[in-house]
Amino acid sequence: MEDKNQRYSIASAMVLAIFAVGILVSSYTSAMAADRERVQLLVDKARVTLKDFMSDPNYIWLHEHIRNAKGVLIFPQVIKGGFIFGASGGSGVLLVRDEKTGDWSEPAFYTMGSGTFGLQIGGEAAQVVMLAMSQRAIDSLFSSSFKLGGDVSVALGPVGAGAKAGADIPSVTGDFISFAKSKGLYAGLNLEGAVVGVRDSLNHAYYGKEVRPADIIVGHKVYNSGAEQLRAILKKVG
Repeated sequence: MEDKNQRYSIASAMVLAIFAVGILVSSYTSAMAADRERVQLLVDKARVTLKDFMSDPNYIWLHEHIRNAKGVLIFPQVIKGGFIFGASGGSGVLLVRDEKTGDWSEPAFYTMGSGTFGLQIGGEAAQVVMLAMSQRAIDSLFSSSFKLGGDVSVALGPVGAGAKAGADIPSVTGDFISFAKSKGLYAGLNLEGAVVGVRDSLNHAYYGKEVRPADIIVGHKVYNSGAEQLRAILKKVG
């Protein structure tokens, strides 16, 4: 009888262990799915932000020169004073053009933060689009983090009446050219000193495994159908 009870106890313990593992796996899977949904929302917001800029006649320089860009960084919301210790920042996506095919890569995820920059015009938050114009800019994006205006140069892109006449569009140089809007208006966001860094956790959540930007952009090791609309817009406008 004692042997039978012992076997019963062992069997019960095994069932409970399997049940516990099942709960843990289910919880982990649910958490991963929720994280992926949140990151997909960031991709969707990036698509809306890009469409907003590309439909605004005040950003004609951006319209004309996005086709010359090697890559595009899109931050749907950069918040002033939104981070710890009063710093500013936000999360965004990078897509890079394949120079041979003209296709755009899957998105890689980044954060941008600074304790110094502020919005010159309007609001506490801004939408930001940055064109990576040089190979130096692209190379910097493969590092863990870099400083705009330090490691690479950044310039404000022309906006409004001064950038409307086709022949009079001013020449602007910089590894990155930035544009910002706040509440639908030009924001004049000075990004000198801002630090751009890779968001490994978002890349992991979106693709279901640990990947670096080079794996996404150069190695083409991952794919997510949720980015197709954003890539299609870039293919159309650039």
